[in-house]
This record gives sequence, structure tokens and C-alpha cells, in this order.
Amino acid sequence: MYEYLLGGAEHYQSDRDACARLLRLAPSGVAVVRNCRAFLERAVRVLAEEHGVTQYIDFGVGLPARQNVHQIAREHVPRARVIYVDIDPMAVAHGRLVLEEDRRTLVVRADITRPETVFGDAEVRRLLTPEPTAALFGSVLHCLTDAQAPAELVAGVRRRLPPGSFVAISHLVSDDERVRREVSALMGELTRGRWGRVRQPGEVEGYFAGMRLLEPGVTDTRSWRPDGRLLPPQRTDEWTGWCGVART
Repeated sequence: MYEYLLGGAEHYQSDRDACARLLRLAPSGVAVVRNCRAFLERAVRVLAEEHGVTQYIDFGVGLPARQNVHQIAREHVPRARVIYVDIDPMAVAHGRLVLEEDRRTLVVRADITRPETVFGDAEVRRLLTPEPTAALFGSVLHCLTDAQAPAELVAGVRRRLPPGSFVAISHLVSDDERVRREVSALMGELTRGRWGRVRQPGEVEGYFAGMRLLEPGVTDTRSWRPDGRLLPPQRTDEWTGWCGVART
């Protein structure tokens, strides 16, 4: 579904049918998803260009995008190393075909809710050095249930990062209780209960507790360091993406 909403080619009729149902509930879904992806790309550019970050871990990467993290980072830091993590065997298999271009990229199949398995992987340990690292949670934490404790996941990853590292998050949010309830229920139905929920902005802000936020803080994805690139307009305000980047 995410791939379809981004305008990619890797999807089935069932995905397109599911997206049609979603867009009837939340018509700005295409714009919201694309704005979230654009934020992640801008965040990587800022981290590479302004902070010289050489290492990135992309949690819940899904299917490869047209502009992947290692491609964006290497525009500014040619030696950048990137680890892509996902539990979906199809995403991992496809990612290994497309993303493992050299010894500085790695696709790992692991449960992101268990960060110890990610950081304990032998290949991850081989690739990472004790340099500042960016942990990227792009449009993935809303896929986690409250029982999976996304805030605890972020804290667990943060504890395992080298000093001076960064965390970037984008998350679907709404101030409208009906939208939160109905979209979350639909996604739960479509994924047979393997989805979290649309949350409120304040919940996302809590994920950054104890970290130093980069300007402009936690905000709408459209407002985080806009760089003049054309983005699809968001037609309504029933929901949006909420995001931020912070230093650990």
C-alpha cells in the first residue's frame, strides 16, 4: 500500500483496492504519505551535509524507493554506510537485489521491536563503527501497536547508538478522533491486526524525550526544513505527518 501511494510499481490489485478504501476515509492520504517520504529525504540530506553523518540505520525500510538513503547521503558523504532493516521477507529479498550495492550497504531481516537483535547481528557489527549514527524511523512507528511500545523502541535504539548520534521520526497523526479511530480500524482489518494506530501529535513529541531537537522542532512534515522542491499539496487537514530530528 505504501509503495502504491508513493507512486511506485511494486503492488498488487489487493493493495490498490485497500488504498481505495483508505482514501475514501482520508482523501489526503497520497499527499500525506509523499510528504512523509520527502521529509525523510530532507532529513538525510541535512544530517549528511550539515552534520557529516556517515552511518544510517533505516528501520522498517519496506520496498526500495527511487531515492534511497545511501544514494541521498552519498551526495554529500561519499563514504556513507547504510543498514536497512525490515521483517518482511519479500521486502528483504527485494532489497538485497536492489540495495546491497557494495560493502557499505546492508539489508538485514530483523524485528525492529527487538533492537538488540539488530545491533547484535554480526554483519551489522562489521559495518558500524563508533561514529555518530542516524537512526531513521520513517513512517514505521504508527505500524506498531501500543503493546509493541514504540516509545520504548526509540529509547532502546537511542541507548545503543554512539555518542552524538541522531534520531529522525515521521508518524501519521490527527487531531480528529474519528479519523484516528476509523483509519486505525481499517488498517488493522487490512493487516489482520498487525498495525498500530494513527496517534496524536503530542504522543509523537514524547518519542524525543531526553534528546535535543534540531530546528524547527517537532512539526508537520511540510514545515520541516522545506527546501523548495515541489511537494504534492495536501488537500485537507483530516490527518498529516508529524516529524522531527534530534541529537541523542
